[in-house]
Amino acid sequence: MFTQSIWKDTASIHNHQVLNRDISADVAIIGGGVTGISTARLLARQGLKVVVAESLKVGGGTSGHSTGNLYVTIDKNLETLKNKYDLETVKQVLQSRKDALNLIESWVKAYSLDCDFKRQNWNLYSAIAENDEKIEQELGVAREAGLEIIDSDPANYPLKINKGITLPNQAQLNPMRYVQELANVADDNIAIYECTRVIKIEESDEGVVLHTSGGNIHADYAVMATHVPKGFDLLQTLLGSYREYGVAFKAGDLDFPEGIFWGYHEDGKNISSRLYERNGERYVIFVGEPHKTGQTEDNIQHIQALCDFAQTHYGLNQVVYRWGGQHYRPADLLPFIGRRNQNGRTFVATGFSTDGLVYGTLAAMMIADEITGRSNPYSDLYNPRRFTPIKSASRFIAENVNVATVFLKDLPSGADKDSFADIKVGEGAVINYQGEKIAAYRREDNELHLNSAVCPHLKCIVNWNNAEKTWDCPCHGSRFSRDGVVLEGPSWDNLARAKFKDSLPDDIQDRK
Repeated sequence: MFTQSIWKDTASIHNHQVLNRDISADVAIIGGGVTGISTARLLARQGLKVVVAESLKVGGGTSGHSTGNLYVTIDKNLETLKNKYDLETVKQVLQSRKDALNLIESWVKAYSLDCDFKRQNWNLYSAIAENDEKIEQELGVAREAGLEIIDSDPANYPLKINKGITLPNQAQLNPMRYVQELANVADDNIAIYECTRVIKIEESDEGVVLHTSGGNIHADYAVMATHVPKGFDLLQTLLGSYREYGVAFKAGDLDFPEGIFWGYHEDGKNISSRLYERNGERYVIFVGEPHKTGQTEDNIQHIQALCDFAQTHYGLNQVVYRWGGQHYRPADLLPFIGRRNQNGRTFVATGFSTDGLVYGTLAAMMIADEITGRSNPYSDLYNPRRFTPIKSASRFIAENVNVATVFLKDLPSGADKDSFADIKVGEGAVINYQGEKIAAYRREDNELHLNSAVCPHLKCIVNWNNAEKTWDCPCHGSRFSRDGVVLEGPSWDNLARAKFKDSLPDDIQDRK
C-alpha cells in the first residue's frame, strides 16, 4: 500500500539550506512544523535571532499529516473537560484556542498565504440514537461556556443522522501549504535548516548547544517543537502515543457540504469528514481509526476500514490518498507548554491530542511570551510542571501499565517470522537470531536491510507498520524508516545496525 498525505501532494514545497557549520542564535528551535515555525515568526518579530533545525522538510512531520481543521473546542469534548476540571477551565481553554485560531487567520491575511484558509461551521452529530445524549451534553456545556452553538438541521448533513449541533465561524486550511508559506515569508531574523537532525542538547547556566548532523547551534534558549520531548522526560509517562489515519476520495458528483463534521457511529467509531477543493478537483476526506502506536498487527486494516466507511455511507470508491498521523494524549486532558525545568533554558510543547494545529500555534504564543519576558494568561493552565495527581491518575496508570506490558511481552522470544527467507519484497519483520531481535526489511531489489529491533529510546522492541512501511515503537511512539532512520518520537537516535556474533545466516543472500 502506498501512503501519501493529500496536503503534501497539493503543496508547493520550498527548499531551505542544510546546516554544514557551527552557528549561533538567540533561540534554537527543533522542529519545522506549525509549532516551530510559528514560534520562530513570533520571536523574530520581537527582534530575536532564531534558528530552526528540521530533520525532514518543513511541515513534513505531524503538521503535514493532520486534518487541516481549526476549531476552539477539543476532540475529547467539553463535557469531559468540565467533569475533570470546572466551567472556568473550559472557558479558559476555549479562549486560548480562539486566540490561536485568530492569530492563524491574521497571518494568512497579513502575508497573503495561499493555503485555502476558510471559515467554516464545526458540526458534531450522532448517527445512532444511543449517542444522542453525548450531543446534548456537549451542547449544554458549550452554551454554559458562552459558545454560540445551536441545534442543527439533520438535512444539512452529508448523511442520515439522529441529532446534530453546529458551532459557526471555525475554520479549515491546507496545513502543509500553510506552514510552507509561513516559513517562506522573508525575515532576516530567521534561519531555517532542513535535513538537519538534532542529535542531543547540552544545557548550562550560560545557554544551550544543539549538536546536529551538520554542526553545532549555540543559543540562549532551545525550543523542542517536536510534538513530544526528545530523550528521556518524565512527561512521557503522562502521554499516550496514538496513530490515526486519513483517506481522501475524489468526490465526483457527490453533493458533500462544506464544513467540519465529527460523528459518532455504530460500533463505537468516531469519524471526522470534510470537503477539500484544490485546482478544480474536489475531494472528501475521512479521518479516524486511532490505535496505540506500534500496537496493531495490521495497520492496513485501519485504512481499509475508513475506505469501507466511505463506500458504505457515500458510495465513494476512488481513493487517491492514504496517510497516517500521530498524536499524544495527556493524562489530564491539557497540553504541556513552557519551560521543561523551572529555571531551565529548554522549552517543550506536547500533549496536543488531535488538536495540534491550534494548540501548536498557542504554544508558540506562550513560549515566545516567556522567552521575551511577557506575561501570558494561560501559562499556569498549561504549565508542563503542573502536578495534577487526581486528574491524571487513571490515564497515568493505564498508559504506564500498557508500556510495561508491551515491554515485558517482547522480552523473551517473540518474533514476527522464523527466518529471514520468509520476508517478502517490500515487507518488514522482527526475526530472532543469535539471541538478538533483528528488524529486517527486504527492499525492492531483494536485498535485506538489517537493524536492531531495539528502540534506542528506552529499549522496547519496535513493530513493523505494514501500511506506512515504518518501524513503530509500542512504548513511547518513536518511529523509524524502513532503513532505521528516526522519523518522529522521543528517540534521538536511529535504529542501530544489526551486529552478528558469527557469520551471516544462510538465508541472507544479500545485505546492505
